[in-house]
Amino acid sequence: MSTKQIYMRFLNLLQALEVEQSQSIDLDAKKLLEVIAVRFEQQKPLTVTEAMGLESIASPATIHRKLDQLREMGYIDTVFEGKNRRTKYLVPTQNAHNYFESVGRVMQEALIEA
Repeated sequence: MSTKQIYMRFLNLLQALEVEQSQSIDLDAKKLLEVIAVRFEQQKPLTVTEAMGLESIASPATIHRKLDQLREMGYIDTVFEGKNRRTKYLVPTQNAHNYFESVGRVMQEALIEA
């Protein structure tokens, strides 16, 4: 199986997963969630201000809406660190970890069947 076929299989499995979960995340929100999760894993959580500056993903107004959407869907939360109450950090929730775990399983399945 070619790498293109593996990737297409992965995309098909991913779409099926999202339909099964009936809580589809649009592309901008998904990209934003990925950035938040990667930064969290690097132990450098993204601030709301930094997220608003991610113009490669979307405009600040769109990012603001996507942050609200991700929060409402239960994928992210905002927290304060230490005594500084002015800076909010974006952190993935258990729902986000479960989502990435599911995506990882789908990726594994696509590779195993290759």
